[in-house]
Amino acid sequence: MEYLFSYGTLQDHQVQHYIFGRLLKGKTDSVLGFKKLENAIYGRYPLVINTNDPTDKVEGVAYEVNDIDLKKADIYETSAYKRQKFPLESGDEAWIYIENSN
Repeated sequence: MEYLFSYGTLQDHQVQHYIFGRLLKGKTDSVLGFKKLENAIYGRYPLVINTNDPTDKVEGVAYEVNDIDLKKADIYETSAYKRQKFPLESGDEAWIYIENSN
């Protein structure tokens, strides 16, 4: 099982039904060393940036996902984001969408 950490629209139940065809099972968690920027992508969507400062923290939800779910999420998030794995405050690791600087 994999975790996908959401700090934005993937927490919306309608969005989950649209992308995955179901509600995802998740738990609240945080990622340390990141800051959240509102309206950073297309002037509308949030983005987290890695500050490497352990006092910076972004709260969200770590959802249980499988490989098919991750592929669907990649399509939804567009090429504006890339998916990378980071440790969460709980000790779990999760995929997190960060800025795609390519």
